[in-house]
Amino acid sequence: MSDVVEGAVKALNAKLAGETLDGSVKFVILDQGAVRIDENGATADDSDADCVIIASDDVFRALLDGELNPTTAFMSGKLRIEGDMGLAMKVGSLLS
Repeated sequence: MSDVVEGAVKALNAKLAGETLDGSVKFVILDQGAVRIDENGATADDSDADCVIIASDDVFRALLDGELNPTTAFMSGKLRIEGDMGLAMKVGSLLS
């Protein structure tokens, strides 16, 4: 597991702070790996998910650090979403 993915798992679990999702979301961090969020929290996992969010390492870090708004990132083409848009919006609100 890359340091980026390991750091993302820790940061996402801290941001979730006990919140759960009705479904699963996978963050694909280009050239680094994947992080999956489901009812058990965030884990380094590349299995199928209801929603897939794809972004570069830099964009993903900016999202986690609160330097980039998830909606702005999507609208500007810095991240791509496949699947359940409602789940993507819920995760976006958790990151904000």
